This record gives sequence, C-alpha cells and structure tokens, in this order.
Amino acid sequence: MTVTWEGSGWERLAAGVGRCRLPVWDCTAGLVVGADAVLLVDAGSSLREGARLRTEAQALTGARVTHLALTHPHFDHVLGAAVFAGAEVFGAVGLDTALARGHEELRADAEREGLDARAAEEAVDALVRPRHTVSGEWTLDLGGGRQALLANVGPGHTAHDLAVLVPGDPEVVFCGDLVEESGDPQAGPDAVPSRWPDALDRLLALGGEDAVYVPGHGAVVDAAFVRAQRDALAARFGVSH
Repeated sequence: MTVTWEGSGWERLAAGVGRCRLPVWDCTAGLVVGADAVLLVDAGSSLREGARLRTEAQALTGARVTHLALTHPHFDHVLGAAVFAGAEVFGAVGLDTALARGHEELRADAEREGLDARAAEEAVDALVRPRHTVSGEWTLDLGGGRQALLANVGPGHTAHDLAVLVPGDPEVVFCGDLVEESGDPQAGPDAVPSRWPDALDRLLALGGEDAVYVPGHGAVVDAAFVRAQRDALAARFGVSH
C-alpha cells in the first residue's frame, strides 16, 4: 500500500510508518502499513477518538485496521479499541486481566482527567481486551516484506508495557509512556519505578543508536534522549544501573 502522509495530520516516520498526536492529552497513535495488513499502535481515549483513528487510517491506506497493539492499560491509550471490529488485538501478558478487573478505575481516571462522564462510561462498557498476549517478543508479518516486532519490555510505567519495533531505514520504536517528551514521565500507583530504567535499557537494545523513538506523549526523540530519561528516572527513584 502506498501512503501519502502530507496534509493528513499524520507525521511520516519512515516508509509506511507514521503517527499522529491526538488532542487534549497529546497521546500518540502509530500506524504501520504492509501490503496485506495495517497495524495501529494504541486506540485513543474514547470511542469517538477511536472512530477518528479508524476513519483516518482507512483514508490513508484504503484498508481497514487489521491489527491493534495496546502499549499499556491507561484510558488515553485503550478506550477507543472497541471501534476496531475484527482487528486482532495485542498487549503485554497480564493486560487482558488488568483491563477486565480495572473497569471502575479506568472510568474514574478518565473522568478525573477531563473525559466526559458518559463518554467514559460508554467506552469502558465496550472495552476490548487483547486476544493475543505477548510474554517476550511476537513478530507480525504485515505483507510485502513489512514486519513489526511486539516486545514486552516492562514493567516500568505500568506492569504491562509493550513496545513496537518497525524494522527499516530508520528503524522506528513506539515506546508507549515508557518515554515521554512533552513532560516528565508520569509514575502513577501502577508504575514499577524500580524496574523502569531496565525497561528503557531494553528499549535501547531493541532499537539501537540510530532508531527513531516515538514517545507516548510529545515529539519524536533519539536514543540519547531515551538514555538521558533513563538516567533521570534512575536518579529520581534511587535505582542503580
């Protein structure tokens, strides 16, 4: 599939790989396009936002989203998932259980952050859990030589952090909220601070020095930024590395 990113509101990262920054929470969604399949990375904060991503992805590619990777179980990344009917949904091991047990917490968190109460309730009621859980690495063949590697690199930001590596020139790594550029990394009650620096080391090993790293929030960064954020998190939480 040939994708024309210009004027779409999406940022081209490499051939067949792009991302957009959604409004309000500045959450990233990624798109990886193969000859036979389309992978979306994260689904937005509501059914309405998910529907926007679905429409834009189809307009860009001429095809429906066939695969959906959820980087972690926070509302602004998962609550749009239900609109992707028929898509194969992936997450880190334990994400399915976390979403199944965390409905009330998800709804409350979304409302605290400013999502309309009805929109939050509708999205949580329709919530889709991953059918496929990744314990190590899982390679998706999207056709035409395009692959995407799903890697369980956490815990860190949460107990269920999934990264997506797209080989190419350059290689692209979707980091979820393990990396944030538009503000300090957020460590909520479900974070595992003692393991977070190690998770960033795994991200760096996955992508290498020349990869493009895509934070869950903010502008695209390089390996040096990820390394500096790892060091800052280690100092912040008193973790040796």
